[in-house]
Amino acid sequence: MFWAKSIAPPVRGPERKPEPKATMKEKRIPRPERLRRPPRQFSWLDHRLIRENRLVRCSPEALALYLFLATVADAEGLSYYGEAAITRHLNLDASALRAARACLIREELIAYEAPFYQVLSLDGGPASGRSEHPASGRSGRALSLAELLSELEGGVS
Repeated sequence: MFWAKSIAPPVRGPERKPEPKATMKEKRIPRPERLRRPPRQFSWLDHRLIRENRLVRCSPEALALYLFLATVADAEGLSYYGEAAITRHLNLDASALRAARACLIREELIAYEAPFYQVLSLDGGPASGRSEHPASGRSGRALSLAELLSELEGGVS
């Protein structure tokens, strides 16, 4: 019968490996034992801080405060650290902390209602690429007297 004939399997040549793509480099992890893993506690920084130039108007002290608050904040962005603890952890004096806090509030990165700090969502914050020069210190919005005095005292623009 026609369908009952046995058919020999095709003869194969040597196994060919696919050619590696020239554009892809092989990833090597220098210290695999130190590979980052998401922590059990909630803590992260949003990439839009960089992509939208949200940090360019911040002093180094304000950046340190933001990193500290983002690190210790709970899932709602709240931090319960008091001024004494923050100044101790960041090696800042009280006036530098006030100036850093005023800068972050002005840039709408944090909210502060003593004794609570809140790291704010970047959604709904200032538009990226504002027209003024970062060094000009002009944000186009009115400052409270407390913010103005804090800036004058701390020398933050």
